[in-house]
Amino acid sequence: MGQALAAIFLLLSTTLSGAESDYTAARRKLDLIESDRLRPGSRVVLTSAELNAVARHEVAEAAPDGVRNPQLELGVNAATGTALVNFAKLQRSRGESPGWLMSKLLEGERSVKVSSRIRSGGGQATVDIDRVEIGGVAIQGAVLDYLIRDYLLPRFPGAKIGEPFRFGHRIDHFEIEPNAVTVVIGR
Repeated sequence: MGQALAAIFLLLSTTLSGAESDYTAARRKLDLIESDRLRPGSRVVLTSAELNAVARHEVAEAAPDGVRNPQLELGVNAATGTALVNFAKLQRSRGESPGWLMSKLLEGERSVKVSSRIRSGGGQATVDIDRVEIGGVAIQGAVLDYLIRDYLLPRFPGAKIGEPFRFGHRIDHFEIEPNAVTVVIGR
């Protein structure tokens, strides 16, 4: 469940007052799923606003320095996440030093956009990243494959990109539409 939701959330604005109630509603729904008490065939709908509220909350906790304004845009079996990222600040917040040259190249906020396709069924999902844009520069194809293989996966070995991973909490699959994600509980 965590990896699937992270894929949906990695990839993420409503008003501040609405965001808190959206976060509370989403948290209740996620707690219900994680309780393992839902009956087979149950469907839990997480709206786009709720998912964005969770994304903002999760990013604020996981990366308070270096990532701002995460947003998630849903499509049919697809999600696009955007955020403003200061890679040098993010690296320093993790206790890593980017070095003089890299700090000069990475310093400052950059708009980051990640577009992905998500397939799920039979208790598992696969997330494929189609395109990444950093500061308006598109990265895709062989260069994107290289960055995922040689940069992302070594730093985040638990990430599952382009390979299936199992859900927890008896989740059978997600139904992703432009306004919501429906979580379907299996046996």
